[in-house]
Amino acid sequence: MTYLDHAASTPMRPEAVERMLPFLAATYANPSGSHAPSRAAKTALEEARETVATHLRATTREVVFTGGGSEGDNLALKGAAWAARERGDADGIVTTGIEHKAVLGAAARLAHEGFRVAHVPATADGIVDLDALASALDSRTAVVSVMLVNNETGVMQPLDAVAALVRERAPRAVLHTDAVQAPQWLDVGIAARDADLVAISGHKFGGPKGVGALVVRNGTTLVPLVEGGGHEWSLRAGTQNVAGIVGLATALRLTHERRAEEVARIGALRDQLEAGLQAALHNMAVNGDPARRVAGVLHAAFPGTEAETLLVALDQGGIYAASGSACSSGSIDPSHVLLAMGMPRDRALASVRFSLGWASTSEDVARALDVIPRAVARLQPAGQFAS
Repeated sequence: MTYLDHAASTPMRPEAVERMLPFLAATYANPSGSHAPSRAAKTALEEARETVATHLRATTREVVFTGGGSEGDNLALKGAAWAARERGDADGIVTTGIEHKAVLGAAARLAHEGFRVAHVPATADGIVDLDALASALDSRTAVVSVMLVNNETGVMQPLDAVAALVRERAPRAVLHTDAVQAPQWLDVGIAARDADLVAISGHKFGGPKGVGALVVRNGTTLVPLVEGGGHEWSLRAGTQNVAGIVGLATALRLTHERRAEEVARIGALRDQLEAGLQAALHNMAVNGDPARRVAGVLHAAFPGTEAETLLVALDQGGIYAASGSACSSGSIDPSHVLLAMGMPRDRALASVRFSLGWASTSEDVARALDVIPRAVARLQPAGQFAS
């Protein structure tokens, strides 16, 4: 098969699988216990926390393990908003129209609870509109959430400029960033250094599904989503997933160590795929600012096609891609991200995301360039594309 959906989920790195195995079998004790088997699990847990803290440039006390990116986003937005409500000093939530649905869903729940929620649009290039953001901020803004790398277009957001606006115009606000799509491509510790809350998820960079981490900077107050114990600094009750956490930490370490090499290699493969498709399909249009895309994402529109129909044809040919967020797969509605960029509905409905990752090869690209143009040609009206 030719897997071009790494933005949805990556294959696990073999080293992460190997590191997890002992904690799926022999070392199974609860890390909160006091006997020797529990202490062994606790040691592995805290060593993993140190690894994650190091590569996110945080302290161990700032790392909270979660069940993934969606939980991290919900804990960040709801937890910070509820804390502001308890203090009585802020009631505003500001986010963007291009966020992951975990952020948008959390914001919608907070709106239902009476918080003021503003959604800032993006430019046609897929970058948050900074002027609109500045206008949305005020002295009672409690939480601002702007993602680091968009999960559909792969466009990096100007988080440093966002942070400067927040500090100037909304001094009570905490800044959250969904960095789930970033670790493979960026040093998140540097890129998100100005954020108070930073969420990642293991399965996006070669770790297991169902485990993530939220960096909660010292001085940032959250009300927990899950209560009932002192786990994770009393911010996330429940017995920790030790196997998943050590897998996450291992994958994050390897991603950090190999990032420069992998970004160069994967970026070259993406560029080869893009150039080949443009040569074969002359009116293919790339979505998002090419200069701000991460190395592994090609989000493209094929005018005159329906993305979902094209994806079915590609699936039958052994090419696996997506029309947008994996959380929205199967939907016939256009991507909310593309609409927030001001894209016409017909172009949004004709857009497909091809995403590469650490396991992608030149053979994947060669096969994609063999199958995709032929699949598009079969679906296009006669004469739509010249080849």
